[in-house]
Amino acid sequence: MSKEQQAVACARKAFETGRSKSLEHRIRQLKNLQRLFIEKQSVISDAIKKDLNKSVVGTQLYETLGLEGEIGLAIKKLKEWAAPRPVEKNLMTISDTVYIKPEPLGVVLIIGAWNYPWAVTIQPLIGAIAAGNAAVVKPSEVCVHTAKVMEDLLPLYIDKELYPVVTGGVSETQELLRQRFDHIFYTGNSVVGKLIMEAAAKHLTPVTLELGGKSPCYIDRNCDITIACRRIAWGKYTNCGQTCIAPDYILCDSSIQDQVIEEVKKAIKEFYTDNPQTCPDYGRIINQRHFKRIINMLEDSTIAVGGDNDESDCYIAPTVLRDVKPEAKVMQEEIFGPLLPILSVSSLDEAIKFINKGEKPLALYVFSSDKEVITRMADNTSSGGLLANDCLVHFSVNSLPFGGVGNSGMGCYHGKYSFDQLSHLRGCLIKQLKMEGVNSMRYPPHTPKKLGWARFFILQNVDLGWVGRMALLAILAVVAAVVLQKYFL
Repeated sequence: MSKEQQAVACARKAFETGRSKSLEHRIRQLKNLQRLFIEKQSVISDAIKKDLNKSVVGTQLYETLGLEGEIGLAIKKLKEWAAPRPVEKNLMTISDTVYIKPEPLGVVLIIGAWNYPWAVTIQPLIGAIAAGNAAVVKPSEVCVHTAKVMEDLLPLYIDKELYPVVTGGVSETQELLRQRFDHIFYTGNSVVGKLIMEAAAKHLTPVTLELGGKSPCYIDRNCDITIACRRIAWGKYTNCGQTCIAPDYILCDSSIQDQVIEEVKKAIKEFYTDNPQTCPDYGRIINQRHFKRIINMLEDSTIAVGGDNDESDCYIAPTVLRDVKPEAKVMQEEIFGPLLPILSVSSLDEAIKFINKGEKPLALYVFSSDKEVITRMADNTSSGGLLANDCLVHFSVNSLPFGGVGNSGMGCYHGKYSFDQLSHLRGCLIKQLKMEGVNSMRYPPHTPKKLGWARFFILQNVDLGWVGRMALLAILAVVAAVVLQKYFL
């Protein structure tokens, strides 16, 4: 039996003991996980520094701070989330107990990504634990140091049988995907996403796919271009552009292109100094393979800002490209690096048309002081999320669902959405063996009169308070007696 098979079997066996279903156990595991990020922050930061050149403060800001918030919310709200959820009833079910009961799915496979290795791996794990599941955690092998830290630390803080960590590369992931899971949660690119979905289909396993795509950024002439470009530069160059919801390219009128370039250039200098390579807050490309991929995108475009690079250091300076054509190399795939192409459009309608010709993106950004522009962009496009006059920050709002649509993914998470995504929302109806007269209308022989009464009872939804329900029950008892006496006896 392979180590992957052993991990899945161990998680399954632990889940079948039933201990993960207890709310006390879930909260205890979440608190232990919370403690990990307090006690081992320096170890986490050191590993990410080696993998992505993130600073200590940057690691907390973009990796662990959000996780601490998610854990705190789950601990606070878990009893409410896990409780039965009453639903509206019709007259036929007024005397019944009708509710939704969230239940654990079973064993979840979580396949993390390398760009924010803790944030995008542990957030789904928080949801899995809160929902009462077991989970096999597969960190990305591309972040070598972080994967090792995760493998070492998680078993020290949370139940190592319920939540085993499996490290390794492609072959280990393929072996995991040959096993049967109750849900698979994958963060990465759409090419691998399709392979995940294909493997899951063999066992009819549901999937959550957090993918990516080319997230557009439209700048209207009617806005504060200085502030807009400052926020765009932050969203683009954070983590060296290796963010799934980074603004991929800018669409704007040609009349403001020079101003946009100048303002982005100013923001780059403000954030990362005249020499970003020596700035502690500017990251690195994850490895040389991705470095070469990004550099190749520059071939047929004009560099307006930046362009400096150092392969030995996996360094690419914050770069702006001007007068980019739709057929340029940089526009053929998600950039996932510090290149910011600018394409000219003559109107909002042209921008919308251009966006809609491509795959649906994970995020869409629009900068304008005109509410009508924002509304038209929202009403006439489709994307995983939409953000007006800022970048990235919707990811931090745990009351919003985060996820893609179409080619950018399926399913969503964060906060209660993580809990629901990794729960089976079981519909329950508890009926008593009484009031059979009302039920007689559904038994053969079927007649028009029975259909009439069925129509009345089934199509009338009710939302009454306790007193109203008691009064209605009394009335229904009388009605049932009359119906039974007049039509069925």
